Amino acid sequence: MTSSKVESNALNKVLEDMVSVVTNSKDEIFEIGEQSRKEYEQVEKELEQVKADAVNVIDEGDELEKQVKKARVRLSEVSKNFHQYPEAEVKEVYDETHKLQSELFVLREKEEQLKTRRSELEQRLISISNTVERAENLLGKISVVLNYLTDDLQDVYDTIETAKEKETFGLKIIDAQEEERRRLSREIHDGPAQLLANVMLRSDLIERTFRERGLEEAIKEVQQVRQFVRTALYEVRRIIYDLRPMALDDLGLYPTLNKYLDSVSEHSGIHIKFTSRGQEQRLASKYEIAFFRLVQEAVQNAVKHSEASLIQVHMEMKIDKVNILIADNGKGFDLEEKEKSSFGLIGMRERIEMLGGTLQINTEPQKGTKIIIQVPLKN
Repeated sequence: MTSSKVESNALNKVLEDMVSVVTNSKDEIFEIGEQSRKEYEQVEKELEQVKADAVNVIDEGDELEKQVKKARVRLSEVSKNFHQYPEAEVKEVYDETHKLQSELFVLREKEEQLKTRRSELEQRLISISNTVERAENLLGKISVVLNYLTDDLQDVYDTIETAKEKETFGLKIIDAQEEERRRLSREIHDGPAQLLANVMLRSDLIERTFRERGLEEAIKEVQQVRQFVRTALYEVRRIIYDLRPMALDDLGLYPTLNKYLDSVSEHSGIHIKFTSRGQEQRLASKYEIAFFRLVQEAVQNAVKHSEASLIQVHMEMKIDKVNILIADNGKGFDLEEKEKSSFGLIGMRERIEMLGGTLQINTEPQKGTKIIIQVPLKN
């Protein structure tokens, strides 16, 4: 067996091992990731809210305590001169003092509960920070594998002929790995972990709500928890779908885009209109995944930031090129400022440049946004 053949077989073995890592790590990455980076930020927000609530309760308690002191003085006066006051007035003074004391007791108990909750959240922050490292390790594994698979590494050996080319390729893989790790971290950080942390906090409040405010209020809390769980499940499914939409390989670009946009529209409540022109045809995998990711990034940006009520996606497929238009009627943005800080726009521009295409963004504050993409098709 020639040296070239041996190295080719070794590369195939690496690919097989990476597929195995994806399969074995898939469940673990979501199990750990959902409890790590995003949860940390959510717990921080919850802690700030608990601290603010505690301050409010303390202030209310202090004010109520002043009222209790006045009521006690009044009660003492009435008690000393019992025979000078009508029985109804004596009873009213006593009842009012008792009511204020009871309210003060409830507030002080709530204050202690908030302090306890604050301590619990602070301990959880310490615990979650230990989990973050595990989640990042798993994200690194899945990112490496995904980059190998999506970039068609089966053919990479043919393009690496010298040691210098191999070194350059390795550096690109590291860069892609780090970018994918950051993207997945942001996805998990901003989605299901935040929602699940909210579920945990709300579930802690249900029993207390039932005791203090009755069954009806407790049922409302349960309904909110169910909504958080439903949204978290959607986010998990979306992230899994984002890793690699299987429908893209089976059905092609148009049906996959149509299904994806319908799902986003249903979840976000924003009307998304998808139109196409030209005869639909299957393209090389690198084009289909690239076009899908470009539309996905543009639509997600519009959903998250534009406050639009309508998003339009139009795709025109010609023999030698593909034109894509994504437009919304949202609030627009400052393009010069956004391009310096938005990883999404930077990633879109780099992906389009790799395909030899062009990207044009037309936007102004309060005037919506249009993104025009043109990519030549090469055999």
